[in-house]
Amino acid sequence: MFGGGGMNPRKMKQMMEQMGIDVTELDAEEVVIKTAGEELVFSDAQVTRMDAQGQQTYQVVGEPESRERGAGESGSGSEGDAEEAGSDDGVPADDVELVAERAGVDSDAAREALEAADGDLAAAISRLE
Repeated sequence: MFGGGGMNPRKMKQMMEQMGIDVTELDAEEVVIKTAGEELVFSDAQVTRMDAQGQQTYQVVGEPESRERGAGESGSGSEGDAEEAGSDDGVPADDVELVAERAGVDSDAAREALEAADGDLAAAISRLE
């Protein structure tokens, strides 16, 4: 990290501009980070975007609320039931849906292909094409 603990913020901004780094504060209402098993929801976060050499970097500062993946989403009840039924055989329902969509087959064929390919999405899709 930088040791600029006592540096004047205006001087720091001037130095960053000289290096071609543009910093912008974003007025974000909510930030959601989705991981495999949970969602981290920042309701009142401070978000900063840095543009440097064609790359954008985002910094999120705040206290997240952790919730189970999909808990905040609204949709039809039958879709949630299908996901629960799909998890019994160890194949995630999202993977089945993705393979079915990409290969243009029904969910049963997609599930069988995923089981045969040991969960490898690309192998299951190529098997069906």
